[in-house]
Amino acid sequence: MAPTLATAHRRRWWMACTAVVENLFFSAVLLGWASLLIMLQSEGFYSYLCPEPENVTIPANASLFTVNMTMVQEEPVRVNGWLTCKEQDEMLNLAFTVGSFLLSAITLPLGIVMDKYGPRKLRLLGSASFAVSCVMIAYGASNPNSLSVLIFFALSLNGFGGMCMTFTSLTLPNMFGDLRSTFIALMIGSYASSAVTFPGIKVIYDFGVSFILILLVWACCAGLVFFNCFFNWPLEPFPGPEDMDYTVKIKFSWLGFDHKITGKQFYKQVTTVGRRLSVGGSMKNHKEMAAQQDGNKLCLSTVDLEVKCQPDMAASPSFMHSVFSPILLLSLVTMCITQLRLIFYMGAMNNILQFLADGDLTAVNLYTSIFGVLQLLCLLTAPVIGYIMDWKLKECTDGSEEAEEKDASLGDIKKKPRDRKIQKVVNATRAFAFTNLLLVAFGVTCLIPNLPLQILSFILHTVVRGFIHSAVGGLYAAVYPSTQFGSLTGLQSLVSALFALLQQPLFLVMMGPLEGDPLWVNVGLLGLSMLGFCLPLYLICYKRRLEREKQQQTDDAKLFLKSNPEAFV
Repeated sequence: MAPTLATAHRRRWWMACTAVVENLFFSAVLLGWASLLIMLQSEGFYSYLCPEPENVTIPANASLFTVNMTMVQEEPVRVNGWLTCKEQDEMLNLAFTVGSFLLSAITLPLGIVMDKYGPRKLRLLGSASFAVSCVMIAYGASNPNSLSVLIFFALSLNGFGGMCMTFTSLTLPNMFGDLRSTFIALMIGSYASSAVTFPGIKVIYDFGVSFILILLVWACCAGLVFFNCFFNWPLEPFPGPEDMDYTVKIKFSWLGFDHKITGKQFYKQVTTVGRRLSVGGSMKNHKEMAAQQDGNKLCLSTVDLEVKCQPDMAASPSFMHSVFSPILLLSLVTMCITQLRLIFYMGAMNNILQFLADGDLTAVNLYTSIFGVLQLLCLLTAPVIGYIMDWKLKECTDGSEEAEEKDASLGDIKKKPRDRKIQKVVNATRAFAFTNLLLVAFGVTCLIPNLPLQILSFILHTVVRGFIHSAVGGLYAAVYPSTQFGSLTGLQSLVSALFALLQQPLFLVMMGPLEGDPLWVNVGLLGLSMLGFCLPLYLICYKRRLEREKQQQTDDAKLFLKSNPEAFV
């Protein structure tokens, strides 16, 4: 039986810690494809596509040089006794393309489903899909000559299951109030760092552990994720801090409102009833008078629940209104440009390093390994951007009417606390400005043809990859309703993934007309990166507009209290 939201709230720290570990080992592991490709070749997947070497008859009068050249040309390439060839690489990369595309393209429907049905069912489905994918790869490895085709289905399930794990974990930070952006950043950091999972498994594989045994143990661990979700994750979606006050709700759950009304709605109801009893009939409208005439004078709380606690349509804009808002459109522009910049570098990295190293494959392998190890920086640096997003939120108020009236009644003797929404916009502005500065710095280091300097490029690339996802997630959580978070995040992932397909034409241009020199492609991408500053500039204007609106509301409230002093209790 699924636990209630109150039970899940008490277990939130356990759920958060396990979610980070689960994201690290079961989310976007396909990003470590280079290591998995070597293991699949070692196990003979699609090796049967490679033609067997033919016996070459060498003439008796052939020179020693001719004999050596013939042997070099005809000697087959083998990995762990299995033949490798171009046809095998193309087929395996096609399987990776299917899995990685599903990893990005499935985000929008997953977000819509999660917003409607909650994260529990999706997380159970995702962990089961991941376990099945591991079993299918292991089964295919038992007879690769006949079962290599299973790799397509396995990688598709792997990508689908990994994205389910990632998406559902992004709603969990809603239970942490003012630390929500920090925990979103931590979840995204663990997701981005999952690229080190397959390199770690390859280390175990190189020690002689059976590939099939590794995958079966991994599938069993995915089963543990399934049971952890089954016993700890609630059936209902996690409401945002603006939609539910867990402490208030749990405290008054014995009054019978736990199943229909949130804590803040209950507080508003009690406050409204108290005011009406204090001021008599001055607050009674037509609907309340009709209820009293029907003999319901003792059901004031029920009447107020119906009258006063109707949904605030202005506070919850429609999904289409959110989609066409300037903040979302500019965030799509920023995310598309950043994704294209980062993915192009990852796809062309080996060729760029080979160009800088003058074809030294040993140096290329060394720097590739360094890049893989540095992926863990995503987990370590992502909470930094979350801390920026949560800066001074504990000192803010939510801008409620009660707080406004209290400030007005005290004559503004004390300094007004910051407004929570305005502070969130300020924090998001700093986060995106800082992230885009790092992206520009990354573009500058890519322009300098120095091989050791690329280590700095690796660090900036990894940090920006963790920062941008965390900043976007924190912005959406701050500006838009929590019921739209999954859908908007999925839309952003889908659009940016489609835009990132442009990296293939850029790669062909670099390898063709530019003869492997990435200079002019990097110059163009650096200029494109400047558009990322449009979002923080707009957020500055948006923050000023919010301040004007808040000041206008404060002035109106003061004017109302002066003209109606008996209305304040």
